[in-house]
Amino acid sequence: MIKPLKDASNTSAEWERNKINHRVYAFLARGLSSTIEKSCLSEAICASSTDNYPEESMQNTLEPRDRVERRASYWSSKGQSDPEVPETLLYRLASKLCVVTEIHVQPFQAYFQFGFPIYSAKAVRFRMGHPKSPMEMDSEAFDKSQTGSESADGNFVWTYTSPEFPMVQENCLQKLKLPEPVLCIGGILQVELLGRVQRQEMDGLFYICVSHVKVLGRPLLSPFDVEIDDASGKCALKYRPIAEGPESSLSSAKDEDGGPHSRLRTLSAMLMLRGVRSWEQIILSRIRGAGASVDSNESEDELPA
Repeated sequence: MIKPLKDASNTSAEWERNKINHRVYAFLARGLSSTIEKSCLSEAICASSTDNYPEESMQNTLEPRDRVERRASYWSSKGQSDPEVPETLLYRLASKLCVVTEIHVQPFQAYFQFGFPIYSAKAVRFRMGHPKSPMEMDSEAFDKSQTGSESADGNFVWTYTSPEFPMVQENCLQKLKLPEPVLCIGGILQVELLGRVQRQEMDGLFYICVSHVKVLGRPLLSPFDVEIDDASGKCALKYRPIAEGPESSLSSAKDEDGGPHSRLRTLSAMLMLRGVRSWEQIILSRIRGAGASVDSNESEDELPA
């Protein structure tokens, strides 16, 4: 929520408030990475099941190659007699605030089995959101403890669910573009693998295997962070300046009144998410090429405290 001026009913006061709003959102837009990342994934958290841990752990899906040091690199579910049993993979994104545009999934082809079967899912769906409470476990321990458990899904609040995307039974990186860019607040991605198509010859059970998962989008740069109130679900934007080089677009040699750090600290004090629509619109507008910007004159002005 933007901090209003005292006399908002006055026309000139309303104009001044709009100018402040413009500058605040412009500095927020500057905090987004200016280029499309190769991948916005930070780490693998847990899988709904894993056949052989850690050899077939979902940690392997962060590796773009399906062979590492002459060994196969992939995640495998446990086998099921029912081909409709789904699986889920849970990831942490590179930032608690990311704009995601595409997600790529590559099924695994078992080149060491007769006939070189491909263990793809019938379809895939994506969810994004945030934890209900802070996550303190490291990814390796969490992955191992949650294997074979359905309880992990209840630990998160999902704010976005994609449509289902059909998958083809091919050993290739299948690029799935979301209908429109999605603002993920909280930095958690769930990949839902729906349905099984390949039965393993040796035991007659259906499996899903994934070689690689990749996410394209724009994360919020590191000086910014998002904090979520577990009880209310409200979010606050925080700015935590770090030591940066003199050429950084979000830093300056001095942190004095009117400088970039001063204005960005003001942004942290002035913005509070009671709903995400204002942030969502300004950030998605930037991704589409029509975002807020600060001209050379405005950039020298100090945001009111």
